[in-house]
Amino acid sequence: MDLIMGRFADRTIDTLADNELAEFERLIEIPDQELLAWVLGEAEVPAAHDGPLFRRLRDFHRRGGDGSR
Repeated sequence: MDLIMGRFADRTIDTLADNELAEFERLIEIPDQELLAWVLGEAEVPAAHDGPLFRRLRDFHRRGGDGSR
């Protein structure tokens, strides 16, 4: 998960609002395999975690981590 979360953080952490940082911290607490399954679309994302920041993380990964919006 360091590749997914770390690269995303490297590209976006300076631009995240307080509420997005809080959401990011909640996502970090998710077990790696579970979060990876959500990002890869292999498992349904629980509504409590399917927020704007998770979607940005997922889309970032799907674009190959290029950081564009």
